[in-house]
Amino acid sequence: MNIANVMTIIGFVVVFLILILVVVTGIYLYNVDQKQKQHPVLRNYPLLGRARYFFESIGPELRQYFFNNDNEGKPFSRNDFQHIVRKAKYKRDVFGFGSQRDFEAEGYYIRNSMFPKLTKELKMDRKTKAITNRYLLIREPMFAQRVEKLEEHESSVYLLDEKDTIVIGDQCKYPFKLRGQIGMSAMSYGSLGDRAITALSEGLGMAKGTWMNTGEGGLSDYHLKGGVDLIMQIGPGMFGVRDREGNFNWDELLEKSKIPELKAFEVKLAQGAKTRGGHVDAEKVNEEIARIRMVEPFKSIDSPNRFSEFSDMPSLFDFIERIREHTGVPVGMKVVIGSQIEANELAKQIRDTGKGPDFITVDGGEGGTGASYQELTDSVGLPIRSALPLVDNALKKYGVRNTVKIIAAGKLISPDRVAMALAMGADLVNIARGFMITVGCIQTLQCASNMCPVGVATTDPDMQKALVINEKKHRTANYVITMRKGLFRVAAASGLDSPVHFKREHVVYKDEKGKTWSMDDIYQTMIEEGGEGSANA
Repeated sequence: MNIANVMTIIGFVVVFLILILVVVTGIYLYNVDQKQKQHPVLRNYPLLGRARYFFESIGPELRQYFFNNDNEGKPFSRNDFQHIVRKAKYKRDVFGFGSQRDFEAEGYYIRNSMFPKLTKELKMDRKTKAITNRYLLIREPMFAQRVEKLEEHESSVYLLDEKDTIVIGDQCKYPFKLRGQIGMSAMSYGSLGDRAITALSEGLGMAKGTWMNTGEGGLSDYHLKGGVDLIMQIGPGMFGVRDREGNFNWDELLEKSKIPELKAFEVKLAQGAKTRGGHVDAEKVNEEIARIRMVEPFKSIDSPNRFSEFSDMPSLFDFIERIREHTGVPVGMKVVIGSQIEANELAKQIRDTGKGPDFITVDGGEGGTGASYQELTDSVGLPIRSALPLVDNALKKYGVRNTVKIIAAGKLISPDRVAMALAMGADLVNIARGFMITVGCIQTLQCASNMCPVGVATTDPDMQKALVINEKKHRTANYVITMRKGLFRVAAASGLDSPVHFKREHVVYKDEKGKTWSMDDIYQTMIEEGGEGSANA
């Protein structure tokens, strides 16, 4: 018998065994499906019902890659995602033919000037440079992988002019001085893995003039890797500044304040995506994270809804004042706003007591999180474009706007959105998920599972192998630099020599009928319709 016949017989035997295995498996699953009591579909349609569950499980991927158009995806559309990636990867964000925005729909627009500023007229730091790696797109064939070249690139980092330096806590012993208006929002080590935090820290450090918020998970060695300025967030769980019994540890707070990179503290009252304490699943709480947070390893962490140290504005302000006096650095607070009433109360208390925060981080309800609950993420707290002007109005009304800086957060991932936030009252802007995308996030929505396939929102060492720090840190730096460049570009189009000069007059609102409203028109209408308690400016 020749070799061909032998191989044919072996092939038939293999196929026969596979068929027997398939039939036996099918019969077994048929009986299991018919007898199980959990799924009605499987009881009536054994085996066939499994196809339903399979397609249901891959539904998010199918919608993301095949069925959603470029502007439909949530939380971020494909266009949003690609704009972030292009800035981070190629250090530019140019596209052709025209916008995909629905110009018939209502929305905000930036008011352009008939006499925009020339590049040479812009007030900016032209001396400070940064060298990063960027990709050059050589060719993008339809059926093959795109051809790209990695190159070293030196560019301006587009910092504000020294005269436009933004100072937080100018009355503090150690004021926080900033020459960039875009920084990283709170993301804890534990929610993100050590490689992600390291890449972000080093990238932000390369970009200069920015900051990194530690999130409520405490200050880790990974936050310090890049030498970037840090805002240490203190949440109700007081992770990193507590003792073993969970009490606030003033000695530990003082030690943290002596770290050169630490420029400010932020007391977290609430977060847009979860107006309650934070949550981290047990599988994410490894021994190192437990040590940093001063909790037990491999046990779920739930922060209280609020601090036990205070229960009203006066006691909150006393707590903030004590931290400031104890450390000498500025102290802010992170809030979610629900109405003009509470914004007014906050501002009134600042005026009446002469105390309060050096900065207020206003987090919109559209903000992200590693883990939260649907009822909180969807319905509790106003989105940033509603909340931000309420805080700005209140601080101006009670004459304390000049003493408090405002940081805005909530999907402000592009220069035009940042410009609108600045025009609506912000001094600075925080970004979280945009930075996650720079280090590899692809929106699989697995943040709470510790199974992030790209190694970003996970502490699993095997999953983290996907994230190469020395490649991703350049993308983070490129994103910040390109965002600042774009912000100056928008300012120039509006006739401004610097983005620090954005005001309400630079944004207009177009309704569904085509009528336009200035921001002041909108707020005046709110006052007239809402009365003293709801919308005073």
